[in-house]
Amino acid sequence: MMFENQSSVSQFLLLGLPIPPGQQDVFFALFLGMYLTTVLGNLLIILLIRLDSRLHTPMYFFLSHLAFSDISLSFVTLPKMLRNMQTQHQSISYMGCISQVYFFLHFASLDNFLLVVMAYDRYVSICHPLYYTSIMREELCALLVAGSWIVACVHSLIHTLLLVQLSFCADNTITHFFCDLAALLKLSCSDTSLNVLVIFTETGVIFFLCLGIILGSYVRIGIIILRVPSTQRFFKALSTCGSHLSVVLLFYGALAGVYFSSSSWGSKDIIASVMYTIVTPMLNPFIYSLRNRDIKQALDMCVNRVKFFKQQPLNSLFAIRSTVR
Repeated sequence: MMFENQSSVSQFLLLGLPIPPGQQDVFFALFLGMYLTTVLGNLLIILLIRLDSRLHTPMYFFLSHLAFSDISLSFVTLPKMLRNMQTQHQSISYMGCISQVYFFLHFASLDNFLLVVMAYDRYVSICHPLYYTSIMREELCALLVAGSWIVACVHSLIHTLLLVQLSFCADNTITHFFCDLAALLKLSCSDTSLNVLVIFTETGVIFFLCLGIILGSYVRIGIIILRVPSTQRFFKALSTCGSHLSVVLLFYGALAGVYFSSSSWGSKDIIASVMYTIVTPMLNPFIYSLRNRDIKQALDMCVNRVKFFKQQPLNSLFAIRSTVR
């Protein structure tokens, strides 16, 4: 109730995606399939890492948290969007919108920080292989993940607290498929200069700092490889860094497309938002599984286990019949 008193608007209207009326069912089925693929694919990654002891390493520990963050990021926006597409009920309560802003910022920034941590892990693995186990200790890995969660929480909390201080008057229509912070600021009838200043300073510093750390890690990796040319070292670096680098390019490319391509929200921005809120979390499991030998081996082992347990009842039944005869 305290948050609602800051605004005369009790609910917002989400316009959703610019889909022709006759194609609503087609796009509903498409996005439902993408959502289920995202959830099941990332859950499979988490399950494989938990079951296979060979994957109990820092890299896969970070990957499991990234998979959980991707599931959560999709859960924040997609179920509401699918419900709106199916029921044509586009309203969202004020508190629901504020909550969506908070959790979206939290898990989007958590993805960002985890990608930085994974880049540091790859840097230590390739540039300091002899000291890898002593540097990437279990305590340090837990500290890096906990720090990522805490900083992401603080980041999202800052923007959410500034947002609830604003007032929203007559216009309550959000030209987006979820409660995006930038879209909400355009609807406010209050002074949003502080909000915009914090976005460009705090978010800009985090964005370029994280991107700089990732690029710096790969520059150092490239220098190490070029200093002592080795085909074996090159393919090792490609196998360990290729998946992560693909995810980084996909994530930062879509993010930059949203916040740096234009000053007004249009179809290009919505497409870019779909890329990093829906497509990127869906593709991450495929990128890491298709280009990762360890994940493939873990998946094969899991499939063989399932086949073995399915055959056991049949073998027991045949043995009982033989005994009876």
